[in-house]
Amino acid sequence: MADTRPILLVEDNPDDVLLTLRAFSKAHIANEIIVAKDGVEALDYLFCRGQWASRDVTELPALMLLDLKLPRVDGHQVLKEVRADERTKLIRVVVLTSSKEEQDVFKSYSLFANSYIRKPVDFDQFLTVATQLGLYWLLLNEPPPGH
Repeated sequence: MADTRPILLVEDNPDDVLLTLRAFSKAHIANEIIVAKDGVEALDYLFCRGQWASRDVTELPALMLLDLKLPRVDGHQVLKEVRADERTKLIRVVVLTSSKEEQDVFKSYSLFANSYIRKPVDFDQFLTVATQLGLYWLLLNEPPPGH
């Protein structure tokens, strides 16, 4: 059964946001996509603060796509805070970044990212990645009970 909860896309580059939205649309991924432009916005969404204060904290996203190079609070810090909180520690987090730094891969997995994917620059390749992400994380992968 498909997971129909929203996807949280944490991405500061407007071109990458549009590319991701377009790829998910072409891949027929119907989940609502919430866009956070930096780490603070992502944490506000997840912990129901600021503009998201009225959101139900028990309604977690099906998946978080997390860039690492973010303003204000970087992706590793977001991941650290998500994993440190009982309410959010089991959210499926896919690091989706352009970083090819070995230390970023290591640190992401050390902070318990579920997956690390380098963003393809070619749209057709990105479409393939988006399709596979949607198929695996939203349809095939079994989320933790209660999430």
